[in-house]
Amino acid sequence: MLEIEIDGKKAQVPDGSTVMDAAQQVGVYIPHFCYHKKLSIAANCRMCLVQVEKAPKPLPACATPVTNGMKVFTHSELAVKAQKGVMEFLLINHPLDCPICDQGGECQLQDMSVGYGPMKSRYTEDKHVVFHKSVGPLISMEEMSRCIHCTRCVRFGQEIGGIMELGMANRNMHSEIMTFVGRSVDSELSGNMIDLCPVGALTSKPFRYTARSWELQRRKSVSPHDSVGANLVVQVKHETVMRVLPRENEEVNECWISDKERFSYQALNSDERLTKPMVKQGGEWKEVDWNVALDYVAHGLKDVARNHGGDAVAALAAQSATVEELYLLNKVMRGLGSGNIDFRPRQSDFSADGKRAGTPWLGMRLAEIKDLDGVLVFGSFLRKDHPLIAQRLRQAAKKYTNVSLLSVTGDDQLINLHARMTVAPSQLAASLAAIVKAAAEIKGCAVPAGVESASVCETSKKIAQSLVDGDKRAVFLGNVVTQSADATQLQALALELGKITGATIGFLGEGANTVGAHVAGALPTGANARQMFEQPRKAYVLMGVEPEFDCANPQLVLGALKQASMVVQLSAFKHAPALEYADVILPIAPYTETSGTFINIEGRIQSFNGVAKARGDARPAWKLLRVLGNVLNLDGFGYESSEAVRDELLGKGAEFASGLNNSLNNVVLAVPAATAAGLQRIADVPINFADPLARRAPALQQTADAKAPTARLSEQTLAQIGVADKAQVRVRQGNGEAVLVAIADNNVPAGCVRVSAAHASTAMLGEMFGSITVERA
Repeated sequence: MLEIEIDGKKAQVPDGSTVMDAAQQVGVYIPHFCYHKKLSIAANCRMCLVQVEKAPKPLPACATPVTNGMKVFTHSELAVKAQKGVMEFLLINHPLDCPICDQGGECQLQDMSVGYGPMKSRYTEDKHVVFHKSVGPLISMEEMSRCIHCTRCVRFGQEIGGIMELGMANRNMHSEIMTFVGRSVDSELSGNMIDLCPVGALTSKPFRYTARSWELQRRKSVSPHDSVGANLVVQVKHETVMRVLPRENEEVNECWISDKERFSYQALNSDERLTKPMVKQGGEWKEVDWNVALDYVAHGLKDVARNHGGDAVAALAAQSATVEELYLLNKVMRGLGSGNIDFRPRQSDFSADGKRAGTPWLGMRLAEIKDLDGVLVFGSFLRKDHPLIAQRLRQAAKKYTNVSLLSVTGDDQLINLHARMTVAPSQLAASLAAIVKAAAEIKGCAVPAGVESASVCETSKKIAQSLVDGDKRAVFLGNVVTQSADATQLQALALELGKITGATIGFLGEGANTVGAHVAGALPTGANARQMFEQPRKAYVLMGVEPEFDCANPQLVLGALKQASMVVQLSAFKHAPALEYADVILPIAPYTETSGTFINIEGRIQSFNGVAKARGDARPAWKLLRVLGNVLNLDGFGYESSEAVRDELLGKGAEFASGLNNSLNNVVLAVPAATAAGLQRIADVPINFADPLARRAPALQQTADAKAPTARLSEQTLAQIGVADKAQVRVRQGNGEAVLVAIADNNVPAGCVRVSAAHASTAMLGEMFGSITVERA
């Protein structure tokens, strides 16, 4: 440890600390622009100049390492004169457009110019003008004359986003931040550049000119989008959500959020919002009052349960539903005598049900990822499925963590990978078995039964070695694993790998409340999410689910819904396809208009309150289900608040969920054969189509990640089926087909076709990882 004195305050700091680090430790503020605790040191704004005893001139605090016994003065006459001189230089070319600048009221330059700027500029010549640039639908670079060249946005792209999309061109007064020629900014984390910009050069395109910062009320919330449970600040004006920003929580999302979390708020204000209950009468939809709608639903469900038994009723919920909503939906279904409830619409293998030792989870805290020595990410479109976990692994890989990837496409994860294997979905089990066998051979222990015939290659040895070496290792199972037809065997193989190597086995989690849904007991004692449609029921309750986009086999699901005598949909939106198969659509409040609880993938319990009034007659789903329980005359529905529901389930004041365990009981290891006849489909769920909010956010739907799906095949597979690159093809699954453009993509394994799910153009197709035919259109 080194001793330093700053403005008379003494501190001890670790070797390698800078003066800025020490100042923050003792609570001394040093003005700065280019410095950010999560980014590398650039020292190019010079605003943090301080006086160091015995130094001949002021030194930048962000780039000056601490030496033992150093004395620093941050507000001495010399330091303040240097800081004011820098501020005068910064303001020479800065346009005086504070009254119309979107950053007005939130601008670091504006704030600091009050303390350090001259009252009158000595510079009278014309100001330097930088022309605006178009970089996509999310970030506005309309006023680049404001840029002070702090390069935070450039460093963010390189270091956090993993891809350099912005850069500094030219020199001296001609320097400009720009993209590479003709390119847009497409990173799934790009919106964080807006937060990092200390002036109004980068602003939010959807938010521009809609509100001033002092008009907005800031309210805390939690993201409903992915399993990390990012902490948010939702900014509201007149009960309308105007902007969503990250709320810093080092344990969860650090200070970042993905673009989906940042911009999906636009859907909350869309024309598709459902504001009144709707009932289909005589083939026509009519808006009705709540008492009419709930009576209709209660009578319909009771009649089906009475005439056909409780087993004729089934419920399917989204993984973005809160713990309270899932718990009450479960209670309603049990009250009707039905055990047919599930929250896993994209899953197809349920053979682990009843064999789990506890609730599946990450296996560790999110903040511990950085300490891992070796990681295998197994079966994941990591960057798009879990952008914030990918970001943590990206940082870890820069230090000493060996990150390996075994998955079904060779997409660039923007991570410095130790090793990677890209195989067809049918070969995932055989490939993981090879790693298990290699690990057993390295450790000199017995090869597990059922894995002896696995074919070990150099890559599987390399991955196995990285999981044997070091103190902390982990294997993370992604969405492809949970959605696979061999999900249970893949997990059993991963557990064997964990036993041999000592690695932690964890799930990355598909939705915001995957862990919470397990804890809430929204699991079938009867038919699961597949069986309830394979053996059609008389009545269905869909909560937050849009079956065409959210299910493993939309064909199967829609067929069952269309024959049902009653389909009740709880949704925040007037979902057009539902008008055909639903009988009642009830407007429920999205996450910004209800209170509730999410349990993220590390088991952290995070409760939140509504930040705005519900639109029209929309109601929080927990209230709707509570009243429905009362209308059905069921016991135990006397809750006064969502907190009462939460406390009944989780107890008061719990910070983490209990019963987290990834083990399986009584599962016999039997590696599935790696053969698949014909072409096999690989269905990713594009990041901006993954849930109802993202699908309805106009800005997100204009991004590169929202392009219509294509049929992507390797050049070898294209040649085998006799189709040219960029030719139109007809893809068929079951009784559904789609006409798509064939694209040559050697990141797709041979014998496979990558056709995205969750999009209107592919919603009529079948299994996400089933067999598929492709022919020229």
